[in-house]
Amino acid sequence: MDKKDIEELRSKVACAAVLENDGWKIDLKESTRRALKYRSGADIIIVIHEGRGWFDPLSPAKGDVFDLAKHLGAGGFPEACDRVAALVGFVVTAPVWKRAPKPAATASIVSRWARRRPPRPRSATWNYLAEQRGIPDTIIAAAVAQGRLREGPQGSMWAAHHDVAGHIIGWEERGPHWRAFATAGTKELFRFGPTGAVRICITEAAIDAMSLAAIELQRSHTLYVSTGGGWSPATEKAVRRLAERANVRLVAATDNNRQGDVYAERIRGIAGETGIECTRSRPQAVDWNEDLRGLLAGTVYGLLAANQ
Repeated sequence: MDKKDIEELRSKVACAAVLENDGWKIDLKESTRRALKYRSGADIIIVIHEGRGWFDPLSPAKGDVFDLAKHLGAGGFPEACDRVAALVGFVVTAPVWKRAPKPAATASIVSRWARRRPPRPRSATWNYLAEQRGIPDTIIAAAVAQGRLREGPQGSMWAAHHDVAGHIIGWEERGPHWRAFATAGTKELFRFGPTGAVRICITEAAIDAMSLAAIELQRSHTLYVSTGGGWSPATEKAVRRLAERANVRLVAATDNNRQGDVYAERIRGIAGETGIECTRSRPQAVDWNEDLRGLLAGTVYGLLAANQ
């Protein structure tokens, strides 16, 4: 098969078609417009680049539709081509969002953030965080005072990601009916707490970072951070910069599932390379917000026993 035929196949067959044909199911709750999560048992594949790319968040595996066919069992590139060719015309039945048309002039990250007001008591965003997510008013107020939160559309929350110089580069978007990351933004770390803290708790979502802070009564020597549900090269660099500071110790406070364990191992690896202490703090439920809401509902968990 020549290069032209290969490129034609690549353009005609989406990664979602390969997965669906193999029996994988889309996880709508965990998907966004730009990243569709597919599951097969405990295995996960994230489809990106409008269906033309993919990666396995639990391993280094990634690539195009042919790499995916090989990842799912094709014995080499010729067999991968045959499998992909057989799917030309395959109609994906799982719901897939279409990319919204870009405005003629996209506002910059800085100006879009600046146009949004901080959450205020009794505002829709404040109520979402306090009532639906169980975040105490004191924690919300502290995050607002640090410039970490903005009110998004329809009662959603924007939680800032900043670069090492403190510039806004993106934000996590969470709401009653919405989960995404800032369009054209960059994931690094959401940071809540003193920048010079010696204890750094690394979670997977800003809401989890604030939830853990609430459970721990916001320890004065702790910086609570979030990777925004992923592990980008910029995120890894930011964690390494934190690990290189004097007298720092890391807490891998990622989710209580396979993906959380994979991220925790990466954090341990960075700590090992820099020669600092690292502990694993695992929520009793899947994430810290579930634990916080369980505590508020009267369910007593043996939380943070390893780190007290």
